[in-house]
Amino acid sequence: MWNVQSLVLSTFLFALLSFVSYSSSPNPSPLFTWPFLSSGGPSPTYRLHTKTFLLVVSQVLFYKGLKYLMAKMNPDIAKRQENQKRSKEILGRIGVKDLKLDQYEDVIAAEVVHPDEIDVDFNDVGGLDSIIQDLQESIILPLTHPELFTSATGLLGTPKGILLYGAPGCGKTMISKALAKESGATFINLRLSTLTNKWFGESNKLIMALFGLARKLQPSIIFIDEIDSFLRERRSTDHEAMGMMKAEFMTLWDGLVSGKDSRIIILGATNRPSDIDQAILRRMPKRFQISPPSPEQRESILRIILRDASLHPDLTISRLVSITEGFSGSDLKEMCRHAVMIPRREYIHSIETTVGESGRGYGWGYRTYE
Repeated sequence: MWNVQSLVLSTFLFALLSFVSYSSSPNPSPLFTWPFLSSGGPSPTYRLHTKTFLLVVSQVLFYKGLKYLMAKMNPDIAKRQENQKRSKEILGRIGVKDLKLDQYEDVIAAEVVHPDEIDVDFNDVGGLDSIIQDLQESIILPLTHPELFTSATGLLGTPKGILLYGAPGCGKTMISKALAKESGATFINLRLSTLTNKWFGESNKLIMALFGLARKLQPSIIFIDEIDSFLRERRSTDHEAMGMMKAEFMTLWDGLVSGKDSRIIILGATNRPSDIDQAILRRMPKRFQISPPSPEQRESILRIILRDASLHPDLTISRLVSITEGFSGSDLKEMCRHAVMIPRREYIHSIETTVGESGRGYGWGYRTYE
């Protein structure tokens, strides 16, 4: 399909070729007679000036045309434009407009999470009241009210990193979601696939863009789930590109160029804290161990999960707590979900049996697995 730019370019090239053929011909044809030229044809001086001008114009057009064609043939152009459009949309939703970003910051901006996209707050997290209170005092208040945490000694302020670790299914990711919902800070959900690139050095530029964008949108929280897969203990067998990524990340996080007034927090979650590099752990002074819930914590979790459910009079929360020893929060939710599905399965099974006996076949399209 010919767009307007291609049509104008082809028309100008046709006129240019026509003028070249006229200027180069010793006996100009009446077909290409130009009104600003004398009837006797162009003079030698005019012909020299014309050829010089045409040479310059042709080179400029060649450069522009080649650049245009290369842009159309480059598959990264469309992806770059898509990232730019998505970043403007996401930043517009959080109220940030007219912010100039480069192509790498556009990629990172796509990972910004809007609070409206999260349906979890601290009221949905059960059994972790002490950790929630500590997070509110050490993260939310310093980020939202920095004037209360300024001192000449420099001892007040937000920690540069926070680590949530513990057994799977105990609420690490859920706390992170609630923190993104209620912190009031820009929340960047960083995935390792966002930073990886097949070209050498591009990953380092993306890491620079990560901290550059976080600095522009501060206060900011950069969340890395399963942080041990990215910032694990450094070994001599590591790939050179991965080693450079870790070094770049640590330098921008807490290095020579990091400012004291920076309000950027790295929030990590992991099941294997022993695999994380010691230099990374040094940058995460606030660490919260989230263990499997105790009986009191299981009771709090069950009350939150079943707050909108109708229970049988013979079924009490205390009885559920007694028979769920060793369950995690995720196990408790899955148990309640399975219990709610049992009446539906029984009802569907009865309908299928009735329809099957009438000889009309199974019209529900369901199969029961008992």
